[in-house]
Amino acid sequence: MTIRVGILGFGGLGQAAAKVLAGKQEMTLVAISDKQGFAYAPNGFDIDAAIAAYNQKGSVGYLEPSGVLSQDSIAEAIAVAKDVDGYFLALPNLPNTFMASVAKQFIQAGWRGVLVDAIKRTSAVEQLIGLAADLESTGITYMTGCGATPGLLTAAASVAAQSFAEVHKVEITFGVGIANWSAYRATIREDIAHMPGYSVEIAQAMTDAEVEALLDKTNGVITLENMEHADDILLERLGICDRDRVTVGGVVDTRNPQKPLSTNMKLTGRTFEGKISTHTFTLGDETSMAANVCGPAFGYLKAAHQFRQRGICGLFTAAEVMPQFVR
Repeated sequence: MTIRVGILGFGGLGQAAAKVLAGKQEMTLVAISDKQGFAYAPNGFDIDAAIAAYNQKGSVGYLEPSGVLSQDSIAEAIAVAKDVDGYFLALPNLPNTFMASVAKQFIQAGWRGVLVDAIKRTSAVEQLIGLAADLESTGITYMTGCGATPGLLTAAASVAAQSFAEVHKVEITFGVGIANWSAYRATIREDIAHMPGYSVEIAQAMTDAEVEALLDKTNGVITLENMEHADDILLERLGICDRDRVTVGGVVDTRNPQKPLSTNMKLTGRTFEGKISTHTFTLGDETSMAANVCGPAFGYLKAAHQFRQRGICGLFTAAEVMPQFVR
């Protein structure tokens, strides 16, 4: 049976997610929502036409014949697209309360299904943890932190930890290369919010010109250290290690599609024999940010869909559930 999928947010990440789904048999994209509208196509979309409508006119609401312009696009999409099994929330978490507010919209609508996000910040995940009981009672199976980091690399850390009696530290380092920052405006703003002297509020308020001026100063490179990344709370919740033993940082090159460094996870611990060792998990340099975020997100959506079919609802994370490969 095909899983009917919706995507909320249709910027760089949402469009990449649509392209990933175009090659899948087990999932069909039937709903897309952006700031100014939504589109619903029960039999699936012409992905290229949807992307063209968004990029040329600013919204999938202009897509003929399925588009609808709306200032309340998420709520209207929930109401109209009745047969969606699960949504990938490819949304920027700006402000930091945004993802939780979207989850509340689904709860208040009484919607039943699967939600998956690729959220980054620890404090944002904590807000979703606060909604766990409401999600469960509504009949929603929500998977949070299901991108690359947190997500793929956190899951790798969870598996790697099994070799050790005690985990001393988890170090996640990412390299991201994109040809032009404008393709991932929201993602880059979220990264800027992690820079010293910046905040979510400052980054959200920055104009495109101000972002470009900042990137001009750094030659297009953003270097990030000791980020507030939810990998820490995901691993702490499982008892793998305290959150202060988890560090996340990386380098984002906004002017070069080649990664400035290899994305990797290093977990160091003590075995039951008393030996200190490190497991390293390195992603191939040829895999893009989009591939390493969208692929896991849909793998977790499939896993969450299987949970719901067994009557299991509530909040889960990428570190506690194995993703299922989507054919």
